Amino acid sequence: MGQSPTVREKVEARIAGRPDEVFLTREFRDLGGENQVLRVLRALVQDKRLVRLGYGVYGPAVVSRLSGEPLLASPGGFLGAARQALDKLGVEWEPTATQRAYNEGRSTQVPANPAVRIKGRFSRRLRLGTTELRLER
Repeated sequence: MGQSPTVREKVEARIAGRPDEVFLTREFRDLGGENQVLRVLRALVQDKRLVRLGYGVYGPAVVSRLSGEPLLASPGGFLGAARQALDKLGVEWEPTATQRAYNEGRSTQVPANPAVRIKGRFSRRLRLGTTELRLER
């Protein structure tokens, strides 16, 4: 008889099989106990396979060849991953006025800091290293 897969193997298989830029801890609830899943996610962060973006929010990582540090493996960058996290958390958001002006061609000023306009309540912080998502009300 073969052994049943461990919680870590189940979590790794679920992450590998999804094209998502962000994962929430609640997406892994059915794989094991809450403490087991959190331990596995912490281990994956230590192994540089995931990066932690905020409370209960993780993203897939690749290791930088230059520094050896984990980088977010997201085609949309940090802002794209943060927007997907807000969608998964059920938070209504929209681009800021400066982002809309740039996208519509009314401005040549490229928005440098990742920011979104939040509709309603949201108090979590989403960050990657020194970059933090700025929330406008």
